[in-house]
Amino acid sequence: MNNVKWPLLIYAILAAASIVGIGIAISEQSIIGGLGSIVAVIVIMGMGFKTKRKMRENGEL
Repeated sequence: MNNVKWPLLIYAILAAASIVGIGIAISEQSIIGGLGSIVAVIVIMGMGFKTKRKMRENGEL
């Protein structure tokens, strides 16, 4: 557990939860919920990739 990259793990869990949210929104036939979840996935994954790039540049990966 010493080499766990906690920020990246948190982003991955949040992105997975947002993807689950898309499924829930589809089952509930909620267009607003689906669009919100899609936007959340894009934003969270973008932040995760940005964080990973910064960590790689700083030699933390």
